[in-house]
Amino acid sequence: MLCGRAKEKWRLQLVAATRILARQLVRLRQQITNLQGSRAQIRGVATHTQALYASTSISTGMKGATKAMVAMNKQMAPAKQAKVIKEFQKQSAQMDMTIEMMSEAIDETLDKDEAEEETEELTNQVLDEIGVDIASQLSSAPKGRIASKNATPAAAATATATRPQSTDVDDLEKRLATLRRL
Repeated sequence: MLCGRAKEKWRLQLVAATRILARQLVRLRQQITNLQGSRAQIRGVATHTQALYASTSISTGMKGATKAMVAMNKQMAPAKQAKVIKEFQKQSAQMDMTIEMMSEAIDETLDKDEAEEETEELTNQVLDEIGVDIASQLSSAPKGRIASKNATPAAAATATATRPQSTDVDDLEKRLATLRRL
């Protein structure tokens, strides 16, 4: 019987130890679950902290950009800028006119005779190529400059009204008017 009691005692001790180990296992599993939950919360807090840091950095950057824009707006008053631009346009137009006047004066001084001779030669060459005898047809033409460009079509209309209409003559007159504009 002793042996049976010792076996029973040993079995009870074994069951008690197993229960203790089972409780420890359950507690360990609960602690692991709690630890994983805490870890997730810590990660969430870390992510939130990083987002706040990024937001703070953006806010600081925006603050600096705002200061820079305020400084630029003080320097670039729209009224002053518009005035400067208008003055620039005025001076630019004046300079263009001055350059044009100087170029015309220089051209008239240096190339007056050469330009007229070259224009005459070019006109004769074109008319020779199309087979028109310039001496016979232009002998009655007025000499010198025409007063304005608007007078040229009127004079051409008057000249065409006095002589018979032909397509060749009209075509030649158009070409001659084009050459005179050059």
